[in-house]
Amino acid sequence: MYYKHTICFLKLAIINQQSAISHYDFIITGAGCAGLSLLMRLLQEPSLSSKQILIIDQTPKNKNDRTWCFWETSAGLFEAIVHHRWHDIQFLSQQFSNTIAIAPYTYKMIHGLEFYNYVIQFAQQFPNVTFKYDTVKSIVNHHKSVEVKLNYVSFTADFVFNSIIFQQPELPKGKYYLLQHFKGWVINTQQPAFNPNMATFMDFTVSQQHGTTFMYVLPTSTTEALVEYTLFTEALLAETDYDDALKNYIKKQLGITEYTIEHEEFGIIPMTNIDFPNYDGRIVNIGIAGGQAKGSSGYAFQFIQKRTEQIVHSLVKNQHPFTKTTFSDKKFKFYDSVLLNVLHHKKLNGDAVFADIFQKNSPNTIFRFLDNNSNLLEDIQIMNSVPITVFLKAALQELFI
Repeated sequence: MYYKHTICFLKLAIINQQSAISHYDFIITGAGCAGLSLLMRLLQEPSLSSKQILIIDQTPKNKNDRTWCFWETSAGLFEAIVHHRWHDIQFLSQQFSNTIAIAPYTYKMIHGLEFYNYVIQFAQQFPNVTFKYDTVKSIVNHHKSVEVKLNYVSFTADFVFNSIIFQQPELPKGKYYLLQHFKGWVINTQQPAFNPNMATFMDFTVSQQHGTTFMYVLPTSTTEALVEYTLFTEALLAETDYDDALKNYIKKQLGITEYTIEHEEFGIIPMTNIDFPNYDGRIVNIGIAGGQAKGSSGYAFQFIQKRTEQIVHSLVKNQHPFTKTTFSDKKFKFYDSVLLNVLHHKKLNGDAVFADIFQKNSPNTIFRFLDNNSNLLEDIQIMNSVPITVFLKAALQELFI
């Protein structure tokens, strides 16, 4: 079976019961990547680990509903549950293909269920932490507290950290809203078919008829890999289209005809330059609701880690846990808008843009740029690697919208 370890089910008597406590120091609405990352950091901080904390989600996190892949130069908070690591990646396109050593970076994979279990098991050591499963109806600011309204009960807190998007944001003029949508299969083969030391980071050699489209191939052994079909478009495909693309790629590009599907996952991440509010009074937005998905790539895991670390740092200093928008934030938001402009208006194909970037820049420069950590010189290097006329026109449009 794909998962051979025992699923961790919460056995706390307080779960799904009305708590005797009605006011908490912190309430976390949404127990996904952002909510549980924040919880882990709060509990590892001695000055905050005894705070009364309530985590609310609709259902227990007992399914492997997603996989996170990201890159780091050192061990991170969740190093203990990294499922696999790669030091070499492959980039493929019609314009440029190469195998790239990415040191000092390591490309890492974490399974959703292992992440949920890891944090929840750790949290069970703290009697001041309560999990409740119910639907959050609304979150309302009061003068010195925040009220979270559920189906039949309400709770208040000093601060609420919210990762729920209650309604689709409006799309004002000059804003773009693409979808990064993907379907992945974990497949097993009887005979060795993969190199577990190398990840196919992006394979753009597949059809681009729907828009920017590529495949990930992430081998975890010689006989097992996650194969994922990913698109950047404005609309989803029919369900059979994802399956057909995966079958075709596995057969024709990978040359595999006999395999079993051990697991499948489907996801949608917004790629947008819409301004998600950082906070509203004592409501602090995190995750995608807080704008932690990078607009031009959809990457979110490491931006969530950076954001939750900043929140904890502010709380330790008894400061309001919102993050000020810096010049660097504005700079990268502008870069994201320019690329979204190019993709939305189909001024260039996405595969050609990424091919230029990977062909003309070092992996260190690329990853720093994608992490919003590049300096001005590195920014200029990236800009010089793409068609200047197209991107300059898009940049001027974004400046004067």
